[in-house]
Amino acid sequence: MLGASSPSQDLLHSLYSENQRWLVQWLRRSTASVHEAADLAQDTFVRVVQRCPDEIREPRAFLATIARGVLIDHCRRMALERAYLEMLARMPEACAPSPEERAIALQTLEQLDRMLDGLGSKARSAFLLAQLDGLPHREIASRLGVTVSSVEKYIAGAFRHCYRIAYQDGAA
Repeated sequence: MLGASSPSQDLLHSLYSENQRWLVQWLRRSTASVHEAADLAQDTFVRVVQRCPDEIREPRAFLATIARGVLIDHCRRMALERAYLEMLARMPEACAPSPEERAIALQTLEQLDRMLDGLGSKARSAFLLAQLDGLPHREIASRLGVTVSSVEKYIAGAFRHCYRIAYQDGAA
């Protein structure tokens, strides 16, 4: 026998039943297919359930805000995968990693992306340009329109940020 539902369960049920179709259509404008939009809508509702709100004054604005974050995360993942696959395509076949090594590399890139999520855009860019592209600090400063000293501070701060996250979360 099913027990009585809580007010938060009722809220989540009505939020889903009244807005799921709208959310898929809203996401469809930014995705390649209706299936991708439906998947992202489901991910949005998973995040809503994880937050477990007691009250939602503007349901569609609330869902759109969460869906934007889901969409941004999805786009980042897709960009990482594309960049990695492009790099693999340029490699000679004999040097290409195995499927397992590819999966590990993609997982590592996604973890790094999540670690860098809390950085400002210039700090994130400086760190990635230095670490992935191997650019010298002077070139990074020129590209970002900042001083070399700022680039050094951004990169040092990014390393500290990643170190804190890695050891705080027990990832290392």
